[in-house]
Amino acid sequence: MGVKSNEVLDITFEELQPYLHANHAVYMEAGGKCYYLTDVNDRYWRVQDCDQKNEKGHYVDASDLVPTISEFLELPFADGKSVHDLFEEAVFYASEK
Repeated sequence: MGVKSNEVLDITFEELQPYLHANHAVYMEAGGKCYYLTDVNDRYWRVQDCDQKNEKGHYVDASDLVPTISEFLELPFADGKSVHDLFEEAVFYASEK
């Protein structure tokens, strides 16, 4: 789990998939909530809720795990909306280690 950068990413939806492939995670704010979009050992992708943490202090999953980034970006998780659905209203921030 990285730390959210203070600097907003200037990124298009088309650039998001290669960005995630290269950087493995990004923070997304949409609808008054913060989400952590991240991979699991370079094999699966998930959305996590930044407002909830488990007993280990890690963000709680807000979506199912899926094997591809393209599937992940279309996966409903926020009241039936996907990253793709929320993209236009979302603000993205790098995840710094």
